[in-house]
Amino acid sequence: MLPADLNSNEFPPRSNIWLSLLIAPAVFGIGHLSGITSSYSDAVLLSISIFVATLVGRHNVKIPRLGINVGAGTVIVFWGILNFGLVGGLLVTLAGSVSRYPEFPGQRRQWSKEAIADIICAALAGSTYGLVLENIGFGGIISDTPIIPNAVLAGGAAMLAAYYAGWRLVGERIIFEEGSGLRTNKLQSSSTRNLGSHIAAGAAAFALFAAFSHFGSSFGLVVVPLAILGDLAYQMHIRRLSLKTKEIVEASRLHLATVEALATAIDARDQVGVGHVRRTQIYAVGIGLSLGLGENDLNALRTGSLLHDIGKLAVPEHILNKPGRLTSAELEKTKIHATVGASILEKVGFPYPVVPTVRYHHERWDGSGYPDGLSGDRIPITARILAVADAYDALRGARPFRSAVSREDACNYLRARSGSQFDPNVVGTFLRRLSSLEAEVEILGFGYELDEKSFTNEGVEKKVGPHYVEQIKRANQEVFSLYEMAREFGASMDVQKTLDLLAAKVREFVPYETCMIYLYDEAGESATAAHVEGKNCDRLRGKRIVAGEGASGFVLKKRRAVENVNPSLDFAFSHPDLCDEYIGMASVPLLAGDKLVGAISVFSGELAQYEEEHLRLLETISRISADAIIKSIKHAETETFASTDPLTGLPNARSLHSQFDKELARARRGGGSLQLLMFDLDGFKSVNDTLGHKAGDAMLKEIGRLIRSELRDYDFLARYGGDEFVAIVPDTDSADVIELCTRIENAVSDFAATYDEYGIRFGISAGAACFPLQGDSFEDLLIAADRAMYRTKSFHKQRSERLESDNREAPAANRPTAPEPVTAFPRDLMPRDTLSRGEGDLVVEVDESRIVNIHTIN
Repeated sequence: MLPADLNSNEFPPRSNIWLSLLIAPAVFGIGHLSGITSSYSDAVLLSISIFVATLVGRHNVKIPRLGINVGAGTVIVFWGILNFGLVGGLLVTLAGSVSRYPEFPGQRRQWSKEAIADIICAALAGSTYGLVLENIGFGGIISDTPIIPNAVLAGGAAMLAAYYAGWRLVGERIIFEEGSGLRTNKLQSSSTRNLGSHIAAGAAAFALFAAFSHFGSSFGLVVVPLAILGDLAYQMHIRRLSLKTKEIVEASRLHLATVEALATAIDARDQVGVGHVRRTQIYAVGIGLSLGLGENDLNALRTGSLLHDIGKLAVPEHILNKPGRLTSAELEKTKIHATVGASILEKVGFPYPVVPTVRYHHERWDGSGYPDGLSGDRIPITARILAVADAYDALRGARPFRSAVSREDACNYLRARSGSQFDPNVVGTFLRRLSSLEAEVEILGFGYELDEKSFTNEGVEKKVGPHYVEQIKRANQEVFSLYEMAREFGASMDVQKTLDLLAAKVREFVPYETCMIYLYDEAGESATAAHVEGKNCDRLRGKRIVAGEGASGFVLKKRRAVENVNPSLDFAFSHPDLCDEYIGMASVPLLAGDKLVGAISVFSGELAQYEEEHLRLLETISRISADAIIKSIKHAETETFASTDPLTGLPNARSLHSQFDKELARARRGGGSLQLLMFDLDGFKSVNDTLGHKAGDAMLKEIGRLIRSELRDYDFLARYGGDEFVAIVPDTDSADVIELCTRIENAVSDFAATYDEYGIRFGISAGAACFPLQGDSFEDLLIAADRAMYRTKSFHKQRSERLESDNREAPAANRPTAPEPVTAFPRDLMPRDTLSRGEGDLVVEVDESRIVNIHTIN
């Protein structure tokens, strides 16, 4: 018989009374033929033994406090041997085995193995009992002796020892094959308890033997009814126990399912595939079985594998999902998940060591792990096992910051860190059993392919894996992406880069073929497509719409989103040929608080209906991006104001210095020349005094435009301050500069003539300096050009005074006309054949672009 503590009642209880009534006569006939039932009392005892064996042979009786289960079948076998010797014991054993045949539906091989094991053990016990009795000198069948003879006691002790030895040496190996895992470990760890069960069964058999010896075969009239009542009571108890067991099993199943669902949800938050915790569980429990761990440790591995990352609830998503390497501060933050997880699980009160398993699964064999820096055997064995199982599966699966690692590379990783990070014994055991464990993973449907197919590259859900896992992963992807978006928008100061980033982020969540980002012009109540991404981008870039025109215009006017309207509303007037290229669209306003910034419109040629989820994400992105766009626009305006004169729109002095440095470097590299021209208005104060500063500002703006119109496209003009302008003219000789200045003075003179009616006369004076002749820095050239300009201004003033004097003295008809403008240049700017021998600057009088006179100004 199976030891009482291993004899499980896995089959529905049923009454064996009728089966016993059928088996008893058959076995009795065998006993009669064998000669062991020669007397009436022997026949009665054998019949009772067989009946009881078939009826209650599978029942167990638990001894309180000792924790020992006594098998009724083993008691009857011992009783049969004591009363009928070897043959009687075998007959009782055979009857009990035959009666248990219906309990093995579909498991005939297991039944036969158990029957053979029972018969072998009974044969060894019966033979030993007979040999002891013969050697002591007492033979025959014991029947009417009122007490137990010493020979029977000695033979019974030998019988018990032989039965137990037969069970340990032969029976276990027949019933439980090598490597059968948990059940074999249970057998090996319960030898003392099995011995106690056999001793208790032997004591009961002796007590029964003594009772029949004292009362005779009539004692069977007491035993049989008790056996029947006991069987009925046992069946009632089993039924109640079965119902209770089902409730416990169901509660346990729900408990484990809840734990697994929670663990899977936590892993989904970390963008880990659906099978990670189950694979880790299979690996960890497999290692534990191979190392012969007890049931408590195995249960700790089962639960700890599922919940080892529960502490990641305390780690922010942007750290868990960061695509790049973590900073030292971020890495320290992730380390808290071990202690947080242990603290959470302490509240549950597991009866097995789940908490230390979770707390220490990141400790390292060499003591450099966390949280407590344990090393070697100080780390709980369950934590060491979980560390190896978790590391291997983490490597084999993809993560946001890396792709999946091959099986060979993952194994090499464990080997390389065996003895430093991992327990060498655990690593060796795991690698030896890896093939069988991975086969189990595939059979149970938790292969790595499932995780890889859970998402496409764009994050679109596929019909693989639990739906809730996909939803959690998408939700956390959204949180992380929005965090990244806010961070990137916060760092972007360029409008175009901000719009590029916005279009890219929209694509992560909302499918489109064309995305148009409009920026709104409040003054004109219109918007321009400042950025277009995707199909037809070149044709649609710069497209202008009026508020209220088309679907996008409606969004601008009403400041609310539209979805699933006809896309041709946006293209009917401007691009009618594009109306048939799109079948679906959605558009949302860009609002920064109450300020309308623009709109985002997406168009699809494949998706006819945008879902509510798409619109929600689009609106979320628009709210984040609107503030960033406003900030970028203001930054651009600030940059413009920092380098632009707000009055004339020309570059200012700051921009002039920057441009000069660029041109100077270019001239030095190419060995060219660089002209710096300075212009200053003559008589401008009278304009402000007579017409006011507003008119003076308008005049400055117009004069700046006039000067700019005379320069080449690549020449540079800036307002230097007040009524002064500075131009940078590269690669130009002196004659061209003289001609340029003449044109500018003439243009200003013509413009000044329009103010004659106000009695205002003004003009412009120019001075020039050349790199490298007058200097090699901005300050040197500016001083030289300024000095030349003031020489010209002085000459203009003297001539103007002379003209006024002549006008006063001469009759009106004979008054001289105003001379042509003159421009002052440093001596070394003039062509060599026009230089005089005098010192100082030269004043050149120009007539129709010809040099007609040169004056030396000392």
